[in-house]
Amino acid sequence: MSDKIKEELANIIEVDKAKEDLGHIDLHKTRELLMDVGAILLDVRPPAKVSGENAQEAGIANAYYTPYPSFADYLDTLPPEHTTPIVVACLKGWFANRVMGYLEMIGYSNVYVLDTSIEDLIEVHHAHAD
Repeated sequence: MSDKIKEELANIIEVDKAKEDLGHIDLHKTRELLMDVGAILLDVRPPAKVSGENAQEAGIANAYYTPYPSFADYLDTLPPEHTTPIVVACLKGWFANRVMGYLEMIGYSNVYVLDTSIEDLIEVHHAHAD
């Protein structure tokens, strides 16, 4: 493996180690990032795993539905500034963790994973919006 790839990977790991819980955040921190900091939310559940509405359809500010199986088709959705906070979410974190890694590999440095189901966030959003 090239020294450049090793160095990039080492840098990504150092950034993640500096994040509390390796970048996994709860509902409260997610809402804070979305509402107060202007983070974007990526709902990466595959279509077969979406029951009801996705985060974008639910009207969560700055939320985008970017399903994992075709995530590469949604790269234009990503913010041009690589320090913009991004929260990635799914049902159990499996797809979200993968996407977090992809985002870090392409240069995004402020990426987090919602540590609970995106359905919980949608429910909280509806409770506060009504």
